Amino acid sequence: MSKEKKQSFMGGAAILASAVVVVKLIGAVYKLPLNNILGSVGKTYFDTAYLIYNFLNIFATAGLPLAISKLTSQAHAQGRENEKRKIFRTAIWLFFALGLTASLLMFFGAGQLAAFEENPMAAQAIRALAPAVFCVCLLACMRGYTQGQGNMTPTAVSQVLEALCKVGIGLPLAWYILRLSQSAVQAAATEEAGRLMEAESMANVAAGAIFGVTAGTILSVCFLVFYLLTHRNRTRSPDVPSSGGAILRQVLAIGIPITLGNSALGIINLIDTKIVMGRLQSALLLTENEAALLNGQYRMAMDMPNMVASFVYPVTMSLIPFAAAAITQRDTIRADRIVSSSFRLIAVLAIPAGVGLSALSTPIMRLILPSRQEDAIAAGPHLQILGVALIFICLMILTNAILQTYGKEKLPIFTVVAGGITKIVMNYILVGNPDINIHGAPVSTLCCYLVIVGLNLFFVWKYSMKKPRYLQLFLKPAAASAAMGGAAWAVYGFVNRGLAAGHSAYGANAAAVMAGILAGVAVYAVLVIALRILRAEDVRSIPHGETLVRLLRLK
Repeated sequence: MSKEKKQSFMGGAAILASAVVVVKLIGAVYKLPLNNILGSVGKTYFDTAYLIYNFLNIFATAGLPLAISKLTSQAHAQGRENEKRKIFRTAIWLFFALGLTASLLMFFGAGQLAAFEENPMAAQAIRALAPAVFCVCLLACMRGYTQGQGNMTPTAVSQVLEALCKVGIGLPLAWYILRLSQSAVQAAATEEAGRLMEAESMANVAAGAIFGVTAGTILSVCFLVFYLLTHRNRTRSPDVPSSGGAILRQVLAIGIPITLGNSALGIINLIDTKIVMGRLQSALLLTENEAALLNGQYRMAMDMPNMVASFVYPVTMSLIPFAAAAITQRDTIRADRIVSSSFRLIAVLAIPAGVGLSALSTPIMRLILPSRQEDAIAAGPHLQILGVALIFICLMILTNAILQTYGKEKLPIFTVVAGGITKIVMNYILVGNPDINIHGAPVSTLCCYLVIVGLNLFFVWKYSMKKPRYLQLFLKPAAASAAMGGAAWAVYGFVNRGLAAGHSAYGANAAAVMAGILAGVAVYAVLVIALRILRAEDVRSIPHGETLVRLLRLK
């Protein structure tokens, strides 16, 4: 990069975290109204397509971009400009082939993939997402290349562009298709025909909404191509780059174990959804539409933990190149400091987020689904369990990245498989039980991530030069989060009772939720400062970090 500005680990994480905040705010503008449009049945079609897309996406891009980031970071630290260029030229053709193959498979095999998931009506949504796989593969290569040089800005901008397209294209298209189909449903000759037409219309709405994702990836590819062409580093370098074959072998050697580890979870999620839908239909004798209704309520609750967990990715994306560079330079002290800061940041963010979601689970679902209150009430108990699962999801993401940075790329494969088997077995037993049915799905999800994190934490401790003190890292944030959750729950109840008589049920709940969240944030912020949970090194590298260090008197 010609005007490259090297960013610190925390600075890179701050840039990506800022982008994620913007992306998630835009995503909320997209997903929350969309859930109200789709309902639980349409939500199942939408998420079935997304699970298949994510699996193909992870299989093609999960480990290989990290390998590119790591190799580029090492070459960048050594000043080998020709090596960096050769890495990118070799990798882009690999990603082109992978993306094209996965995209064609998704488009022409949409019917078979939907049938495999026990949800044939999702085929249109799957087909609408197919081109996005090809674009995301190209995006992954370009993002890995820029991140490997410590430049997180292109990734941040491209993520925002993707999110804007989802709102600007996907949401209006879904609303328009719904309006067109409503009159046809109302004019149906029989009630049964009306239900069938409604299910078909929801499948079309899901496909329209999901097309916004495809449009966003196309725009992001155009932006990154333009960025790379206009920021080329033309500086001559004396280094002789490795051959294309040697680079390809290095990329595959690093990337394949990571890909297998991440793909294992994607495979498990696909099988898991198949089991949930299958057991609801075979064991409980529900129709596909009835099973989609229950599964959609669970998937609606799962949106909240997924949204919060996405804030962990900026930390892990910044962790790998900077920690890898430190290890390459044999600076184990700096590498350990980066890992410790990552743990503290995740603890400070993930634990209160999980506790807050659990404490206000049903009120939050009622707030975000104003036109689907029955679905919201049904999804509330799912979110109560999934709030706790969120903590372990975040820790899994972080510990996987740490193990990959330590060169232990194969270990996450085994830990994810262990957790996935736990999830599949528990879902088969619990969801097939008439007294538990769909409520078994969040329980199995929690147990899955609990198993994975327990194994990952052991291996991180085993292979770290400086053994992490988990009790010291997690005890204070957990205590502060418990106090925060209690305060949020108490304030919510007090305000909701006070407003119930003079306001609508939705208005009283909304005001009470906001009051509870504000009270919880205030309590937690005071406790973070009072208990000195953060250290100066955790915030010094973020914008105005020195000012925060002085104000908070961090050490």
